[in-house]
Amino acid sequence: MSGYSWFEGIPFPVMWFQKEIVEDIRNMFVVKEEDLIILTYPKSGTHWLIDIVCLIQTKGDPKWIQSVPIWDRSPWIEYSNGYPVLIHKEGPRLITSHLPIHLFSKSFFSSKAKAIYLIRNPRDVIVSGYYFLGKSNIGKNPESLGTYIEWFLEGNVLYGSWFEHVRGWLSMRKCDNFLVLYYEDMKKDTKGTIKKICDFLGKKLGPDELDLVLKYSSFQVMKENNMSNFSLIKLDLHPNGLNIMRKGTTGDWKNHFTVAQAEVFDKVFQEKMAGFPPGMFPWE
Repeated sequence: MSGYSWFEGIPFPVMWFQKEIVEDIRNMFVVKEEDLIILTYPKSGTHWLIDIVCLIQTKGDPKWIQSVPIWDRSPWIEYSNGYPVLIHKEGPRLITSHLPIHLFSKSFFSSKAKAIYLIRNPRDVIVSGYYFLGKSNIGKNPESLGTYIEWFLEGNVLYGSWFEHVRGWLSMRKCDNFLVLYYEDMKKDTKGTIKKICDFLGKKLGPDELDLVLKYSSFQVMKENNMSNFSLIKLDLHPNGLNIMRKGTTGDWKNHFTVAQAEVFDKVFQEKMAGFPPGMFPWE
């Protein structure tokens, strides 16, 4: 299973990837006005955001998130098991995607459909991705964190360059139907972030409902929820199930990067993200 499926220079996971699907998404898939799209680079808090959005939709009632697997609640559009579900789904759809902007459905850019883009400190993305690959067969397994940092800086990891992904989607940040969130802000003020998402979606929650969303989307609750933690997936990925919830913290990279690795990373970050205003990213 190791290795990737490549499409236009971007590596994808072999087991769920079909070139025809990505081509269809870009050129044929029609985004509906009432759709809500969750966009992330992998290992940025995707599942957390999905659960929060699902709980907002049910006003904090956990029945949905506790009875339906996360990939059925908000299917990944680019995966072979998600695309067929979405094209046949009636009514408003919750759609998840890790696709970079240039591979996403062209119809989205002329629609009023709403999208939320969640960004996380790329150093923490690296550490999370490194440990994730170590216990799954989804991609090429690096022999050390140093090797994985090199791959990441070159864009030779699942879904390609973090820098291009973020630069691309941030070009939408001034659009009314596009909300940018940061993982670090979500951790620091989860309730405030939930309110921000509610405002964006035009949803009103009472104080008790807000508390329920907060309670059932906490890391500990999600880690124990088999519908959210991916432990239902066994197969070739991981014989005992693949619980993808590891730490859910911020700044863990400081426990893993050497001083030299941090310096190399900072240099590349400054070069690749030049042009964004100072203080744009909460971890700076």
